[in-house]
Amino acid sequence: MHRVSRTSSRRAGLATLSAVLLIANLAVASCRDAPTEPTSIRIATGSPTAVYYAFGQSLAAILNRELPGVRASVVITAASAENVQLVGSGGAELGFTQADVLPTSTAGSSAVDAIARVYDDQLHLVTTSGGPVRTVADLRGRRVSVGAAGSGTEITATRLLEVARLGGDEVHRERLGLDDSVAALRSGRIDAFFFSGGLPVRGIQELADASAIRIVDLSEWTEPLRSRYGQVYVSRDIPRSVYGVDAVTTVANPNYLIVRTNLPEPLVREVTRLLMDRRAELAAAHPAAGRMSPRSAIVTAPLSLHPGAASWYRATKP
Repeated sequence: MHRVSRTSSRRAGLATLSAVLLIANLAVASCRDAPTEPTSIRIATGSPTAVYYAFGQSLAAILNRELPGVRASVVITAASAENVQLVGSGGAELGFTQADVLPTSTAGSSAVDAIARVYDDQLHLVTTSGGPVRTVADLRGRRVSVGAAGSGTEITATRLLEVARLGGDEVHRERLGLDDSVAALRSGRIDAFFFSGGLPVRGIQELADASAIRIVDLSEWTEPLRSRYGQVYVSRDIPRSVYGVDAVTTVANPNYLIVRTNLPEPLVREVTRLLMDRRAELAAAHPAAGRMSPRSAIVTAPLSLHPGAASWYRATKP
């Protein structure tokens, strides 16, 4: 009993010391320029009804509550590709991105590191239950949203259409975000839409609750995608329990929380600590956040871990 008590006290003391050192470092840095200005952490997310936004809002609340001198906020974006550009160019300090976006995102990518692999995104192909789209081949000649410009969805969906020999003008493509895609499917302006996100995607869940939908099985396209674009893609199930529709297997790829390379190491170490220590709170905001673990978080190829994140993982020995 005494040993447990001393261990708990030691951990609490180390966390407190770490926070004190962080605050001191931030205070010294800020005194050089603007002593009264808090340290801004802008988190590039995505659609308000998708996972990045829910995750980012919860993380911002934790940082604001637990890191004095820090002001965290979320930025609504088109998601992955835009997030990489924003973090790399200094328009945001943190952001979320799919792994398959990284090799094709050259703008600012050299100024980006990883904090953690957080969960896997699953590609949804959503249509009406009574409609003609039952397979990817059925998309030929139809109106399909491939995701917002600058999103990871657009990259993954475009690659899938290419390996399915539906590139070029074979599909009438719209570049709509999640909310606009849902509205367009409801009104009949499109026949189907793609969206890549962690389970469950709230916008798709709300659509399924309000109307009869079908999610198309994409299992046959994992291997062609891996062969052409790399091993990042894997097959994952979407169970019936998620949206109340028939279970399917789809294409998935990892998501990372990224950070600007030049952020101070003590600050990034504290963000990493809170990301891992507050997993239960983050999972309450969205179940996908609860799938993180220190052991899986360090697998972030092709990105390197930020030195601040790496030092936290080394200390905890995941």
